[in-house]
Amino acid sequence: MRTLTPDQRVAQLFMVAAYSNRKRIDEDSISTLIQQYGIGGLIFFQGGPVRQSKLLNRYQSQSKVPLLVAMDGEWGAGMRLDSVVRFPFQMSMGGIRDNQLLYDMGQEIAAQFKRLGMHVNFAPVVDVNNNAANPVIGFRSWGENRENVTEKSYLYMRGMQDAGVLAVAKHFPGHGDTDTDSHLALPLVRVDRRRLDTLELFPFRDLMRRGLGGIMIAHLNIPALDTTGMPSTLSRPIVTGMVKQQLGFQGVIFTDAMNMKGVISKYPPGEADVRALLAGNDILEFSKNIPLALQMVRAAITAGQLRQEDIDARCRKVLALKQWAGLDQYRPIALRTLYQDLNSVHAQALSQKLSALSVTVLRNQRTLLPLQRLDTLRLATLTIGTKDTTDFQRLVADYASVDHYWLSATATLDELTQMRATLKRYNTLLVGVNNLGRLPATSFGVTPETNLLLRELTSARQRVVVSVFGNAYAVAKIRDLDRADAVVLAYQESKNAQEITAQVIFGGLGATGKLPVTVTDKYSRGFGLTTTGGQRLRYGFPEDVGMSNTLEARVDSIVRQALAARAMPGCEVLIARQGTVVLRKSYGTHSYSGAPAQAGKPSRAVRNTDIYDLASVTKAAAAIPALMKLQEEGKFSPDKTLGDYFPDFKGTNKQDLKLRDVLAHQARLKAWIPFWQGYTRPAGFFARLFAGFSKPNPNLKPAPDAKLSRRFFRPDSSARFPLQVATKLWARQDLPQQIQKQIADSPLNDKPGYVYSDLSFYLYPLLVKQLTGKPFDQYLQQHVYGPLGATTLGFRPTRRFPLSRIAPTEYDSVFRRGQLHGTVHDEGAALLGGLSGHAGLFGSANDLAKLVQTYAWKGQYGGQQLLKPDILADYTRCQFCDQGNRRGLGFDRQAAKPAGNTAHDASQSSFGHSGFTGTFFWVDPAQELVYIFLSNRVNPTRRNNKLGELNVRTDILQVALESIRKKQEQPVESTVEE
Repeated sequence: MRTLTPDQRVAQLFMVAAYSNRKRIDEDSISTLIQQYGIGGLIFFQGGPVRQSKLLNRYQSQSKVPLLVAMDGEWGAGMRLDSVVRFPFQMSMGGIRDNQLLYDMGQEIAAQFKRLGMHVNFAPVVDVNNNAANPVIGFRSWGENRENVTEKSYLYMRGMQDAGVLAVAKHFPGHGDTDTDSHLALPLVRVDRRRLDTLELFPFRDLMRRGLGGIMIAHLNIPALDTTGMPSTLSRPIVTGMVKQQLGFQGVIFTDAMNMKGVISKYPPGEADVRALLAGNDILEFSKNIPLALQMVRAAITAGQLRQEDIDARCRKVLALKQWAGLDQYRPIALRTLYQDLNSVHAQALSQKLSALSVTVLRNQRTLLPLQRLDTLRLATLTIGTKDTTDFQRLVADYASVDHYWLSATATLDELTQMRATLKRYNTLLVGVNNLGRLPATSFGVTPETNLLLRELTSARQRVVVSVFGNAYAVAKIRDLDRADAVVLAYQESKNAQEITAQVIFGGLGATGKLPVTVTDKYSRGFGLTTTGGQRLRYGFPEDVGMSNTLEARVDSIVRQALAARAMPGCEVLIARQGTVVLRKSYGTHSYSGAPAQAGKPSRAVRNTDIYDLASVTKAAAAIPALMKLQEEGKFSPDKTLGDYFPDFKGTNKQDLKLRDVLAHQARLKAWIPFWQGYTRPAGFFARLFAGFSKPNPNLKPAPDAKLSRRFFRPDSSARFPLQVATKLWARQDLPQQIQKQIADSPLNDKPGYVYSDLSFYLYPLLVKQLTGKPFDQYLQQHVYGPLGATTLGFRPTRRFPLSRIAPTEYDSVFRRGQLHGTVHDEGAALLGGLSGHAGLFGSANDLAKLVQTYAWKGQYGGQQLLKPDILADYTRCQFCDQGNRRGLGFDRQAAKPAGNTAHDASQSSFGHSGFTGTFFWVDPAQELVYIFLSNRVNPTRRNNKLGELNVRTDILQVALESIRKKQEQPVESTVEE
């Protein structure tokens, strides 16, 4: 204080607007104000975190006294900066009941501010918004109830101030009941003093009593407090008389932005600044003309209008605030890890959790939500107001088979008619009202065209779910909402709000949100229906389910090492606990550069929607659920024999093999038979010699130049050759029967005991067809995959999906002579046309997780009991542990002593399966954990065994288990340069 001249003490009371997205000339103008005039602080607006930090380091280095730095961060620094996690709007959270989370939010936002070298947040908004036509507050308020506004504001305030960032409550004495935007004109507040005392002033008074550090004075004309018509910012009766004297506030008083029309329309720059200081404000924000303002303040002091001692007292308060904020030990902002620190997993999880608690269901006729029986739905989404695929639509597609449509909010009558006709073929419509506005004058963006279309849609016999991704008050502008079957209010169009809405609709999450304001007579404050959650997968973060937030980083490390070692070109990892997917991430590419399939082209990056050849995971994800369903229907029992079900096995050495032994891999069946080798013929001279063979020779080993027999294979499909083996290669229709006969005729192993065998799984598709009359894939679709909404699980994927979405496997230079892409890798399954019980199933990680989660939930999913719990428990238990066999019926299990098949810490109740192509799933009921790993490690060759040698799959499972056992706090990065 002693080092500052009188003029410099005046300059400490000014905060100048700064931006990190403008030109160098704008940046240099701020430097001039700092160096020439010694201004006290900055308020940052739009830009980016790294650009702002670099700029702020420059500005601080130029300032004699460290600058006090502020921002309007009502929903975090992301309100102004790109690339920073954002929290929900205050009104979005106005109806949540767990107010303690707002303290956590305050702490997290304070952490953002401190990491960015900022010290003051112009938040929370404590205005009680009781005017639906308010053009400037609205969604920025917690709502219309003073106690709710006060308690939420207090916890947000305390969270920030406990973490060392000053909270500034705004806009004193209350901007909630205005119909004019003070940015554009001076609003008139037409209420008496009693009303102000009981409503508008209530939150301010309470927060002041409980330690509020700062308040911001609004630009308002309030005759009940000042009859002169003076803007409240410039009113001495309000700032000094009420705030300082009547309310006894001793914190820091900030003006609202001094460039707003609410003040400068009547008092020009310079004069407005002098009047603001005369009124009693401590800090003037966003003064338009600093040189003029300082000159006029000095003139006012000289003229005796202002006293230097009053200026000094306010300067001392500003310096004390800077000391409290740690600026007496200022150090530059460290740029390293800035992005990661501003977007911590905890911050993202907290933001999502707040959104999840906010989403409000306003209507739910006949308990439509969450949607049931996905296999009966013909589902479409329609987004009104945007032409791009929305986050809502993307997540809906993760739950069910769906078609997407888009329509402008101002569509023509012809477009509306055409859309209505297009949607008639669906029985369930999910309509999202997007791109809504914030201004009451525009009906919050709800157009007549939107209302017309919704009226048409809700008049039909279809079930219609309307999701409103905008202001709560917009609900009143959407006519005929009461004709919809369900209505969900998301409050805003953030990614979190859209994804949470989809999860509520499908039962991944239950809705608990309540309206913070009254929007219609029917939908009053506090209204909100609850729905059931936990019926399907939800998508969250590790901390939601008691796992460490370091999980992703540890998995990243393992996968990066595997990719560097070329263990596989790419992969996807999915980890879920308690039904919540906490990690779902893709790595690498479909193929290595220069691989035969690439022909010199760069490979596409792996995506979460990609489809993989699941190889032997087919056994546990197709054959076994089919057998369990047959058993539930009384058509199958593992305690019967092969001879009981397969006529060809009667009279053979397999007639009396019990299926329980067979499914547990201890029935003495051979591990495998290379069937395809018996369908080749030598090239050249020997071709003529073998051309007459009508039966394959399974013992014949092909020479490198051997060719497939034309008797069994053709380059084109036909009625006799309908089984696709590979691209431009089709097999004879009777091959499945021939292979079954070869299995029946094959010898048994000499010694009893555990030998993993594929052979019986070739037979189960035939058994399903025999017992049900339905093809294997159709039966699974009807009874398992369809009800799950597992749209990608199935066989012969090229019939349903483009090749670009399917990860290629091996370049087969011996049998199929080409790149395998979209056709099954396993040779035996290929001979069956890709339809087998031991291999041939394709699918995405997300869809496989639905089935695996069903196993974890004892056969339940989507509100249905898809598998009987006792049957599932029998199949997943260890069948012959006393004989040294760890297997269940078709499932692998943790060995009594770690054997490398799974993670060291997996429980003895855990089970799963692996696949030759590099796939794996595991369920640990003891930890409520589900884990999926999908890769195409056989691309380009099966001789690459590094995935297994490096224990990639099991190491990731171990990390997941450890993240539960050893949940720990995230390390805190240094915020300064070393």
